[in-house]
Amino acid sequence: MGIFSRKTEVSTDEQKINELLTRGVENVIPRELAEKKLRSGERLRIYWGIDPTGTQIHLGHTISLRKLKAFADLGHEAILVIGSFTATIGDPTGRDAARAPLTKEQVEENFRDYKRQAQKILDFRTIQVRKNGDWLFPLNFADIVKLASNFTVGQMLKRDMFQRRIEEDKPISLHEFLYPLMVGYDSAVLDVDCELGGSDQEFNMLAGRHLQQALGKRDKFVLTTRLIEGIDGRKMSKSFNNCIYLDDAPNDMYGKLMAVKDELIRTYFECLTDTTQEAIDLVMKFPPLEAKHSLAVAIVTMYHGVAAAGKAKENWVNTFSKKEVPEDVQELQSVGSLRDTVVKAGVVSSNSEFARLILAGAVKQMGSQDEIKIVDGNAPAISGKTYRIGKHRFIKIK
Repeated sequence: MGIFSRKTEVSTDEQKINELLTRGVENVIPRELAEKKLRSGERLRIYWGIDPTGTQIHLGHTISLRKLKAFADLGHEAILVIGSFTATIGDPTGRDAARAPLTKEQVEENFRDYKRQAQKILDFRTIQVRKNGDWLFPLNFADIVKLASNFTVGQMLKRDMFQRRIEEDKPISLHEFLYPLMVGYDSAVLDVDCELGGSDQEFNMLAGRHLQQALGKRDKFVLTTRLIEGIDGRKMSKSFNNCIYLDDAPNDMYGKLMAVKDELIRTYFECLTDTTQEAIDLVMKFPPLEAKHSLAVAIVTMYHGVAAAGKAKENWVNTFSKKEVPEDVQELQSVGSLRDTVVKAGVVSSNSEFARLILAGAVKQMGSQDEIKIVDGNAPAISGKTYRIGKHRFIKIK
């Protein structure tokens, strides 16, 4: 019977299985095994692991969260594994340098905020939450050496980021080789039928499949979800300051969605919403601006409700079509310069990002008739004045 009961009725609806394996999915390895397991009627054990290295969830994260929910909705055992151990090591995935490790206390604090946001998607009454520190912290050195014997250096060096660092003569720390081993051990301990995660995690997930086989566990399949681009067309990432966050206010979320490139509208609909394929095909026949409004309304409604989405649309139209200032402008206390004020408030991520906006002519003081472009990076934040920061952020100085 395994860790959890397998008594829940499982759906083998062919259409739902097909959507599970295709919508928002980059790859399924091996697909034949996935289809066989899902059509068997057996209750499968599925897990997704996260290292809570930050406190904010962006729309890119929700693709895997929503996929985990989809498995649970079909009646499968869905497990969310918190990297309470692995977050203290640092995953090199997608990075040219090692990630800074966190303390246990930082991990716990981050996860509390992460869970609050994840509850907008997951029903934690149907999701098992496990912490990999429960089985990784107790391992001794002999245990780790024994686990490591199941992998070769050649296997680890196949990771593209390691190859890139070697070519650029950048260091690779030994503990980074051990990261896929630890993630793989999560798989083996839970003895899962499937692991899902972003396509940038494929190497780690396949390491888990290899370790399960080596330790005589069940054969699992790996499902990788797509990585989406942010509002500037690059991979959605906090380091690029191009994310749409679940905690964004309705107006901000709506404005960011309206700034997404036209060619991403279908991708966003398919990966981030439950809109049917037929409805998506219909919306894609609309003019791009109208299609984007449909997308923004759909996503803001998911996280803030129908009323907030309607108000956000009205504010956007008034601001960009009628060139009015939104009613609920964020008010900030001046700390001297406009740059210091908006950076301290988190409206802009850094001084360099503010400088980039100044150079792009994207910082403006709102007047009764026109917008006055701010060209001095040290310009004061004037009390009573309203400023547009970028395309869709407005602030008023108290």
